[in-house]
Amino acid sequence: MAEASIRLKSEGLLPKRDDDDFLPKPRPIGAPPALRMKIGYARVSTAEQNLDLQRDALKAAGCEKVITDKASGATAARPGLEKVKELLRAGDTLVVWRLDRLGRSLRDLIGWMTYLDEEKVGLLSLHEAIDTTTTSGKLTFHLFGALAEFERNLIRERTQAGLTAARARGKKGGRPAALGKDKRDLAVRLYHENTMPIAKICSMLGISKPTLYAYVRSAETKPVAA
Repeated sequence: MAEASIRLKSEGLLPKRDDDDFLPKPRPIGAPPALRMKIGYARVSTAEQNLDLQRDALKAAGCEKVITDKASGATAARPGLEKVKELLRAGDTLVVWRLDRLGRSLRDLIGWMTYLDEEKVGLLSLHEAIDTTTTSGKLTFHLFGALAEFERNLIRERTQAGLTAARARGKKGGRPAALGKDKRDLAVRLYHENTMPIAKICSMLGISKPTLYAYVRSAETKPVAA
C-alpha cells in the first residue's frame, strides 16, 4: 500500500504534503484569547428590589457568568464583589449595568478601576457606555482619575485654609481637651493614690480609660518647676 502511494505521488496523481501541515497554525496577532470572558456584576440595595433587569442586561451583553449582591452601596462587605475578584483573569472584562453598582463613591470607583487596570481586566458599564478596553474608554478612565485628584486637592486646600483662619483667630486645630486642667490634675492624683478603681475614676469624671492614661503620661512628662 505504501509503495502504491509513493508511486502515485511520483506520477503526480497525489498531492505532496509537508510535515508542517500537521503542526497547529499560530494564532493571528491580535486574536482574542480562547478563555477571555465577560463576567457580570449586579447589585440591589435591599432584598425587596429585583435583580432581573440588571441580570437580563448583563446576559444580553454576553456575560457568561453574573455574580450578584443584595447590599447597600454604603456597605463595605459585599461577598459577590469579592467572588468577582476571584473569578477575573487578565484579558477578562467586568461588566456592570451602571457604575454606581460597582463603586460606593467616586474614590471607591477610581480604586476599582485602578485595580482592574493593574490586573489587565477591562471594565464595561452598559448605562454610561464606558468600555476601558477601547481607546475612548481608557481616556474616560483617566478623566475619572483626574476628577478624583481634583476633589482631593480641593478638600486639602479647604482644610488648610480653615486651619490657617482658625490660627489667625487664636484657635488651635485638633480635638478639644475632654477635661479642664483642675479635673485633669484630679484624675492624675486619684490614679496615683490608688484608692479608687480605674473604672470608677473614669465614670466619675466622664472619661475613658485611654484618656485617663493619656493624662497620666502627660503629667509624668511635664518638667518639674524649679
